[in-house]
Amino acid sequence: MSEGEMDGLAVVACERCPDLVECRNRIVNGVGPADADLLFVGEAPGQHEDEGGEPFVGRSGDVLDDGLRDAGLDRGDVRITNCVRCRPPDNRDPTGSELANCREYLETEIDRVDPEVVVTLGKVPAEHLLERDVAVTGEAGDVVEAAIGGERRRVLVCVHPAATLYDPSQRDTFSSTLERAAEFTDESSGQSRIGDF
Repeated sequence: MSEGEMDGLAVVACERCPDLVECRNRIVNGVGPADADLLFVGEAPGQHEDEGGEPFVGRSGDVLDDGLRDAGLDRGDVRITNCVRCRPPDNRDPTGSELANCREYLETEIDRVDPEVVVTLGKVPAEHLLERDVAVTGEAGDVVEAAIGGERRRVLVCVHPAATLYDPSQRDTFSSTLERAAEFTDESSGQSRIGDF
């Protein structure tokens, strides 16, 4: 198994997961400021992301963008990444070994961005980062402490944007969770948070 290489926050070469290397067009790295207060973590790139080279484009991306805007946030001010940076075949869930192979990259990105809160978009990233079973609908909006890469981090559990497309009852949950996320940004309060001094 060959090692991967990171340049700053971007993975520039990796062949740890043969199935993903074979399937992908490109490695899809996170986008957004390198010092963002909010770091959103999805599961893995889909077809649109693999083609465009950016996480959360297409319908889920539109829902996320609208939700951010409604919460007073701008996509350009947050960082968005995935647990796995390569598209799994047929958009299947990433395997445990694929998640493990990419974990170092995710932890490095979280460490370097050093966000106020990590927002998990859906079940896979929530369970991956919290290392336990997560009932996303029931826990959405909860902020929990987790050890990620040896550091204590705040993790905000959120439903996946796509869930709102298939289950309209999830829209309020999604909106209220993004409003909670906005509370962790300087922009929303107009003043510094305690701990910034």
